Amino acid sequence: MKKGFYFKTYEKPFKTPFEVLFGVFKELIVHTSGDFDEAIDWLRELDKEYKLTTPDYTIEDFIEDLKKKGFIREEITPDGSGETTITSKTERLIRQAALDQIFGNLNKSGSGNHKTKQVGGGDELTGEFRSYNFGDSLDKISLTESLKNAQINNGIGDFQLTENDLVIEDTHYKSQMSTVLMIDISHSMILYGEDRITPAKKVAMALAELITTRYPKDTIDILVFGNDAWPISIKELPFLKVGPYHTNTVAGLQLAMDMLRRKRNTNKQIFMITDGKPSCVREKDGSYYMNSNGLDQYIVEKCYTQAAQARKLHIPITTFMIANDPYLQQFVDKFTEANQGKAFYTGLKGLGEMIFQDYESNRKKKLK
Repeated sequence: MKKGFYFKTYEKPFKTPFEVLFGVFKELIVHTSGDFDEAIDWLRELDKEYKLTTPDYTIEDFIEDLKKKGFIREEITPDGSGETTITSKTERLIRQAALDQIFGNLNKSGSGNHKTKQVGGGDELTGEFRSYNFGDSLDKISLTESLKNAQINNGIGDFQLTENDLVIEDTHYKSQMSTVLMIDISHSMILYGEDRITPAKKVAMALAELITTRYPKDTIDILVFGNDAWPISIKELPFLKVGPYHTNTVAGLQLAMDMLRRKRNTNKQIFMITDGKPSCVREKDGSYYMNSNGLDQYIVEKCYTQAAQARKLHIPITTFMIANDPYLQQFVDKFTEANQGKAFYTGLKGLGEMIFQDYESNRKKKLK
């Protein structure tokens, strides 16, 4: 029989008209922050240019299918008018799409936690064996290897299994990680026509979906920061909008640390997606000190203080700066030094992969 390679013509997977439109719709609903009517308006414009529909399947047919399949619903607003909104089913599919888009090159794995480089009394097998020691858990004994030792040491004719024959298969310690993801929603995130908030939302949705589905023992909390900081739920992510805000990085860090103080996990971390320019702090009397002109020393010093405080609490901060500005990078460098954390200066395209890589590396810590 001849061995070799057999090539066949690649055929693009068939998609129904609904599937084609739904893929575009999921992208548009994120860009429009959940505004169904605006997303459909954009879909109509794209249809004119790219001929997404046919005479047999129109945008109206697509909307009707969205209703039938439970992806949208009609709601009555306080003024008595009707409004079309997406359902929780759609929100979940949008998060899954973000996960596939950003982390699509990852191999699927079972739910659970990640390995550390340490071996010992964990619960994930390493494939390596060692002799039994007093105190080892009996459920970690490798029966096959132990019987093999007994035959070698004592012979088959006079078979007996002693403590000296017992073999343990080593396991990895498994860590649990509590993560807080901070998202900058200040006005500068859409300044000069550059949309930084949509990629940030996609990364947040992908990371949330990744952790909740593949690492269910981990926790993820999300907060946004503008003039102030406040937590948001995962289901709110597609609807997130930039506001007419300054950037109160200090408030975001304080809230993130408060969230993590309540977590029982040993391993904690903060991810911060920002364009790097703090411009606001809230004073003790409730007033705001704001300065958008350059880097205000009073404001940045308060940021450095928070970074040092997080370091004392053993909470590393990883900053993902999505703006190419050497002047702002100097601030991020000093901020990172104060925390002994990490900083990535990245364009919008590679943001997701970089966050995941850091999520993986930060988790590899042995439980105490």
